Amino acid sequence: MKGSAAERLRRLRWMLTAIFTTLNAIGLIVLAVAFLRTYADQQHKLLEADLLKVTSTVSRLVYYENNTVITAAIGEDDISRQCPQFAVLPSGSTSFSGYFSKRTCVTMDPKVLAGLAYDSTQAGTTLTGFRRAADGRPVWVVAYPVRNGAGEYIAAVVAVADGEPTESAYDLLVVAVVGGCLLIIVLLAVSGYFLSGRAIRPAAVALEQQEILLAETAHDLRTPVASLRALAETALRHPDQGAALLPRTVALAGRMGEIIDSLLMRARLAAGLDKLAFEPVWLDQLVSVVVEESAEAGSNVTVAAAPTRVIVDPALVRRAVGNLLENALHYGRAQPDQAAIVHITVASGRVTVADHGPGVSEEIAESVLDRFQTGSGSTGLGLSIVRWVAEVHGGVLNVYNADEGGAIFELDLGKATSTQLS
Repeated sequence: MKGSAAERLRRLRWMLTAIFTTLNAIGLIVLAVAFLRTYADQQHKLLEADLLKVTSTVSRLVYYENNTVITAAIGEDDISRQCPQFAVLPSGSTSFSGYFSKRTCVTMDPKVLAGLAYDSTQAGTTLTGFRRAADGRPVWVVAYPVRNGAGEYIAAVVAVADGEPTESAYDLLVVAVVGGCLLIIVLLAVSGYFLSGRAIRPAAVALEQQEILLAETAHDLRTPVASLRALAETALRHPDQGAALLPRTVALAGRMGEIIDSLLMRARLAAGLDKLAFEPVWLDQLVSVVVEESAEAGSNVTVAAAPTRVIVDPALVRRAVGNLLENALHYGRAQPDQAAIVHITVASGRVTVADHGPGVSEEIAESVLDRFQTGSGSTGLGLSIVRWVAEVHGGVLNVYNADEGGAIFELDLGKATSTQLS
């Protein structure tokens, strides 16, 4: 299969849906055909049974005396005035005018009836089947041969029943069965699509996690890689400053390693292969270190921190605070050409980052926390990572605007605070 992994998964889902629907549709069609055939056979047997009752009754009313077939008793019986209609007709070896029941239920060609009587007596067996009436409607016929005392076939009772009601009911049943099958096939397709989606969901989740991991890796490494490049270019231009720049280079390399470790850990956490590494941490000191390492030259970042002891995963919290600071430095400028002004407050297990930028509109105050979306149109991974870090610590990330302007992001670590865990 060609295309991206997501496209292949979508094609796989449609393929599984098609296979599931096709196999079930074939089974359903086979059952429907078998049902219709069984129903038709049962209806034919019912018609045949009614006609056999008529032929057997009439055959007992036929007498043979002095080489003559006597049918007088038939006219005195009520069966002659009911449906199905019948006729007593001679065989090829005898000759008499024949007898037709007094009630005509279906108009039949006498030649057709005579032919059935002849065939039945010649074969010496009961004949059944469909024929056509004079007006073209379907009829079910039974030709029952009658013998004399010597065992010779002298006549045949031919009974006829109107088959149109049965055929009409069968046609309606066919329409109902076909419509029902189509509806069931549609439901099977929908069910198959849903079930195939559930079947490939683990693969889709794994693919999504892989894409997120790659995107977050690029996002988090962008700043330290840029800083590392700037240090390398400075060292090339000013070889005499190489010794002074080396510690910062080592620190940036260490930070990049921590970022990669935290991303791998998050991937393992999402896959259920690892657990968070909780340990006691002084939150105020952790924030101060992050500010010292991440603050841009010319920016105005102030920290007001009360000694706060929390039990957290320090690598993840450091990363979350760094993302909040990076977001404030990039989008917290009152004017594009002015330096960013950021105020950070640490108290009671909360880290509040306030800037002097344009703030966040109420319509997108919540959406900026979603992965790949920000108010400025950037990837938005930084804030989504912060929210994830808050959630895995039992906390929450709040965002709102200050009365005097600017955005405020509050990282609440929730259950990780010392007052709650002491």
